Amino acid sequence: MKKLTILTGAGISAESGIKTFRDGDGLWENHNITDVASPEGWRKDRALVLEFYNQRRRQLHEVEPNDAHKLIADLEKHFDVQIITQNIDDLHERAGSTNVIHIHGELFKSCSCNNKGLIYEQKNDINIGDKAEDGAQLRPFIVWFGEDVPLMKEATKKAKEADIFLVIGTSLQVYPAAGLIHDIKDDCLLIVINPNETGFGYGQRAVVMKETATKGMKLLYDKLLNLA
Repeated sequence: MKKLTILTGAGISAESGIKTFRDGDGLWENHNITDVASPEGWRKDRALVLEFYNQRRRQLHEVEPNDAHKLIADLEKHFDVQIITQNIDDLHERAGSTNVIHIHGELFKSCSCNNKGLIYEQKNDINIGDKAEDGAQLRPFIVWFGEDVPLMKEATKKAKEADIFLVIGTSLQVYPAAGLIHDIKDDCLLIVINPNETGFGYGQRAVVMKETATKGMKLLYDKLLNLA
């Protein structure tokens, strides 16, 4: 089977009703990004950060995978598929995908604020006073701005192995994830599905489809099967 590596971003989850990472004004649900997605914000106001992610987690219970998620999952019948997602939801897994690297963390997990290696399933709210087994406060298992991205090494390896590299629903503005596109082989087929101009210099090698994730995947699916 050919190796198909797929990098997904907020655009694919938006079609399931999950708001994209930031609005045009640079705010996330009316919060400054650093207040809710940085170690500084955590030190400043833990209650605010916890409630912010509690709201995101509650919403995740209410949404479902869309056709793009489902078509990607179906591709496992024809390719050796590896998903690298910037999204913290579990919609790829719920659609049936079995190989997913969440480089920015997972909303349905928590960890000790002193040891990110102590990880727990977290389907409900995290409250002040909820402790990990080391006695430290639980926090969202999310990679915040300014923190290391521990799964990037594995993601980079998968990008380098790809025969086809598909980018869906991301403007490639957040690093280090955006740098994965520079790690693919010279003969790797690069396909990008994104309805908006990203300002990213793909060069001549990329097949760019200015479509939403669902429409783009529906248009691309049969063409991909011809490459299997």
